Amino acid sequence: MLTDARTEDLLRREAPQVLGALVRRYGHFDLAEDAVQESLVRAVSEWERTGLPDRPRAWLIRVASRVLTDLLRREVARQTREERLARAVPLRGHTAPDDEEGRPRDADDSLMLFFLCCHPSLSPPSQVALLLRAVGGLTTEEIARAHLVPSATMGQRISRAKATVAAAGARFLPPTPSEVRLRLPAVLHALYLVFNEGYAASSGDRVVRVDLSSEAIRLTRMLRAALPHEPAVAGLLALMLLTEARRPARIDEHGDAVPLEAQARSLWDQDLIAEGTALATEAMSLGPMGPYQLQAAIAALHDEAPTPEATDWPQILALYTLLQRFDDSPVVALSRLVALAEVQGATTALEELSELAVHPRLRGNHRVAAVRAHLLERVGDAAGARDAYAQAASQTRSEPERRYLRRRAARL
Repeated sequence: MLTDARTEDLLRREAPQVLGALVRRYGHFDLAEDAVQESLVRAVSEWERTGLPDRPRAWLIRVASRVLTDLLRREVARQTREERLARAVPLRGHTAPDDEEGRPRDADDSLMLFFLCCHPSLSPPSQVALLLRAVGGLTTEEIARAHLVPSATMGQRISRAKATVAAAGARFLPPTPSEVRLRLPAVLHALYLVFNEGYAASSGDRVVRVDLSSEAIRLTRMLRAALPHEPAVAGLLALMLLTEARRPARIDEHGDAVPLEAQARSLWDQDLIAEGTALATEAMSLGPMGPYQLQAAIAALHDEAPTPEATDWPQILALYTLLQRFDDSPVVALSRLVALAEVQGATTALEELSELAVHPRLRGNHRVAAVRAHLLERVGDAAGARDAYAQAASQTRSEPERRYLRRRAARL
């Protein structure tokens, strides 16, 4: 019999595949998502009693298909049965699936679903939100924190995206090669946010969510195989690998986060560092510079330094300054201030932080107080640093991060 944790991990992994199979076969994205959610609820109840079926994905697709059929019948109750049946014909014109799980051989419906969700009728922010909800499995609150917007705002955005999809016909066809390239930026951004939520969970009692970071890497590897000459794809994969390499050293024996400068670098995954560094170098030569290549280069400089003192901070500062030309987000600006403090001193960084802290997207964000605390500690203001650490602890939703910030405050 499956444990709750194993069931949760399995369902999170299979849900996008099941949703992709239903959307590809029947269309009706919004109703398909409801059907998949219902199949997951039934799976938890039935599998606890009967055990894991031989083919969990096929089981979920069968149940979700029945639920979707019922939903479609209700939706078209005013129409004739013949008309209802005509609308349920699979998108590709066949009634039999390609394999037992209702998809072509060697297909991956998670990756297909990424592109299908980037419908041209949706704005880029809505595309990303829908991708994270449908494929990444993130909650509305998690997506809102990733975008630095209120949860209610993100909930409305996702609802509007679903309504727009329904108004567009609710039947998605696989995109053409030209459409793939047009939709690629939204797909990459969604993958980036899914990985970030997995590597540094924004809420809950876990520092990392390996299921999310691993899935983001898996999908990005597939995207890289499909688009081997895209510099942004190579850069994003390099960034993920170089960041993931440090994960074994990010958590202490109590399950709390360990800052980069205090990590045992002997625990870093050298194979991932080697692969990521080579890929970052290749990404630089493939085409025009972009934000993912720059972030990968920054990560490579951190990973290649044998000690914190050996870090090439001037080069990192230069890369962050260049990155701001592509990404003017306040989070990038905060990261640049940390590098600025290493090169020009904490006092200079504090002066710039005062201007950045009033940014509307950073209001109430714990990162501002955490960076301020770090800089105040650097200049010797123990009392100010203690208060800032306490403020950051009160603002974060991550319990391990809260414990870490409180320890920093108590130490002062």
